[in-house]
Amino acid sequence: MEQVNFDVNEENEGIRLDVFLSSKFEDMSRSYIQKIIKDGNVLVNDKKEKPRYITKTNDKINLNVPEPKELEIEAENIDIDIVYEDDNVLVVNKPQGMVVHPAPGNYTGTLVNAILYHCKDNLSSINGIIRPGIVHRIDKDTSGLLMIAKNNNAHNCLSEQLKDHTITRKYHMISHGVLKEDTMTVDAPIARHPVDRLKMAIVEGGKRAVTHFKVLKRFEKYTYVEAQLETGRTHQIRVHMLSKRHPLVGDPIYGPKNSKFKLNGQMLHAKTLGFVHPTTKEYMEFNSHLPNHFEKILNILD
Repeated sequence: MEQVNFDVNEENEGIRLDVFLSSKFEDMSRSYIQKIIKDGNVLVNDKKEKPRYITKTNDKINLNVPEPKELEIEAENIDIDIVYEDDNVLVVNKPQGMVVHPAPGNYTGTLVNAILYHCKDNLSSINGIIRPGIVHRIDKDTSGLLMIAKNNNAHNCLSEQLKDHTITRKYHMISHGVLKEDTMTVDAPIARHPVDRLKMAIVEGGKRAVTHFKVLKRFEKYTYVEAQLETGRTHQIRVHMLSKRHPLVGDPIYGPKNSKFKLNGQMLHAKTLGFVHPTTKEYMEFNSHLPNHFEKILNILD
């Protein structure tokens, strides 16, 4: 086993042990973290504690990470909306509610399970067995376009474009409140929230994050907005909109607790995706339709 040690400071005190550890290992599900704790692989101040233990300043947490098992992520016959496909690249329209790739304790029903069935062995191996072909991700409850690399050369090419900020990524969303400006740019660094480790926040010294916003339509108490990413940080659009006091409708983490709409997640859709093809070197751009739940809310607001 690999041992990992953490010291709890004032910013991290007062939260459950399983929540604290989940914030440190984002690819592990909380249920898996709880299992590790219950199996006695976590000590707090040299004592075994339960997942619901509340952290205190100066706690010393020792975690023995079990050796990874040989995993075989199963191919599953799950319907996926394929927007484009050739020998190098696959572009899919992910539905709201689907996780992009498996994580410990959550190995089935993901986009990766679906594309393994569709593509067989024709996926890049750069991100390993858990994330074959995955170049970038979107949140579980965000719908829309994703590009999948079918070989390592394509993966490297697309990754370089992401690094150089040359990928076109436009999102449509519905926000609370009425935006006054027709266009605005938010350039504010993002990092893990200093108190609530399940959230991201604008933090001095965080990674630079830039989002360009454009109003598409205003309603009485809401705004239909397009956002173009210049960078791609975790929860970037959601955090930047919150910073302007216009959180996304349906956002369970950053939005208001009470909503007039019965929703399963934030109104955020990755609508446009553009990149230079790894082989032909031609620029390609794809657009996706808004999902039914998104159109329904727009019709209600109209």
